[in-house]
Amino acid sequence: MAAYDLVIRGGTVYDGAGADGVRADVAITGDRVQAVGDIAGRGAVELDATGMAVTPGFIDVHAHDDIAVLLEPEMACKVMQGVTTDIVGNCGSGVVPFGEGMMRFSRMYPGLTLPSWDGYPGYLDRVDEIAPSCNVAVLMGQGTLRMGTAGLERRPATADELAQMLAWVQAGRDAGAVGLSTGLIYEPGRYTPTEEIVTLARELAGGHGLYASHMRNEAGGLLDAVREAIHVGETAGIPVQISHHKASGPEHWGRVRDSLLLIEQARARGVDVTADQYPYTAGSTSFYAVVQNGAFRKTAKAADEPQESGLGTVRAEDVLFASCPRRPEWEGQTLAALAEAWDLPPEDAAERILDVEGQAAFVVIFMMDEGDVRTVLRHPTTMIGSDGLIAGEKPHPRLYGCFPRVLGRYARDEGVIDLATAVHKMTGMPATKFQLRDRGVLRPGAFADIVVFDPTTIRDTATYEEPKRYPEGIRAVFVNGVAVARDGAHTGARAGRALRRGR
Repeated sequence: MAAYDLVIRGGTVYDGAGADGVRADVAITGDRVQAVGDIAGRGAVELDATGMAVTPGFIDVHAHDDIAVLLEPEMACKVMQGVTTDIVGNCGSGVVPFGEGMMRFSRMYPGLTLPSWDGYPGYLDRVDEIAPSCNVAVLMGQGTLRMGTAGLERRPATADELAQMLAWVQAGRDAGAVGLSTGLIYEPGRYTPTEEIVTLARELAGGHGLYASHMRNEAGGLLDAVREAIHVGETAGIPVQISHHKASGPEHWGRVRDSLLLIEQARARGVDVTADQYPYTAGSTSFYAVVQNGAFRKTAKAADEPQESGLGTVRAEDVLFASCPRRPEWEGQTLAALAEAWDLPPEDAAERILDVEGQAAFVVIFMMDEGDVRTVLRHPTTMIGSDGLIAGEKPHPRLYGCFPRVLGRYARDEGVIDLATAVHKMTGMPATKFQLRDRGVLRPGAFADIVVFDPTTIRDTATYEEPKRYPEGIRAVFVNGVAVARDGAHTGARAGRALRRGR
């Protein structure tokens, strides 16, 4: 009779806490790691990991898969790159209240219909019912909460509206949500006064979650935006997570050194401030938000000059359409190419696209500096988040390749960070920050979320031209002790759960 359900033999084990790899076996029974070391007992299944790295499963701290985990529960784009836990609800975009949540996510899923749920307790229960292939933890999206009370009004919330938002936050907190998120560059988050956010964030004081923010500005106003995010956490008494840390627009490249200094200064005062990053020089967002934040306005500058916005300088040739549900033939084309084809200036072409697509179009925007990417990645306060959007046929390649890109390009090939540090940034560090108990580490008693990969060959293969390509070099992915990927193929298993903070 086998002593264990599974034994992974002879690999180099990285514990997720940042320690160097050591040769060891890993034994699993049920959903837990039973032993790490020289294991004599046999497993019902034995996996030879000679020459492989064996690590905790990767935690995507910045995901937008709130609805995808219900509609596409195999989540192949994530588990095939080693992600075993998705943290959804980022950038203020959440699933509570239900109606407003469906309105926001229908931009990615036109015609979206789902049975309703009651608040965040109901959403987490629904995730457990569906059982996606990866685990799911949830942030409460302030933008959707505000839409459910004040709509798109450009004013502070009334006392009654704030009371309703507080009730939703309290219920989500008690159900196990990992924190509160804002998207202060988007409607309606951009109309929210700072102190209104502080009031909501105070409900998470005492270890009941963190504050994660897509800040008001990642360009000329970057430093003030970082200060605001830190102020919210410091005043409310909760940890802070700065989303997709970057400086957008060539005129602002290099400014991440100053924003990192602000983080260091806050940490020296005792504020728990960290950030996440995707390892690319292009971002991706709603085209409507790009235009709304000041790009391509007729009144801004001459038509042939780049336009400054909260996203930095945006040139028409740097805007690549990822998703156009009503005009899929526009996907994979730049705004400049469409404007030229229509013999229109970029701002008029932008208006034509919005007239057709409304808020449903999503774009990839080339706006960051490679040197900044490396500076942020090296910093000890940075963890990894894909910020991927399942939208259209030409999504940002980070949706399929984010984590292998860090391990292959930036750790192995370029030595920006070492492998143990890279693993820590995507496992133990986020598990601690988001209070995911017994996750993100490889030790006896931990949940058996595990990735086995070849450190000499792992690499991302997704490109801007062909973004839906799985990475190479990943041998196996286990979620709660169950193999969800083996040898470059999804097994079809759906072993994920809703994760509740600290449980």
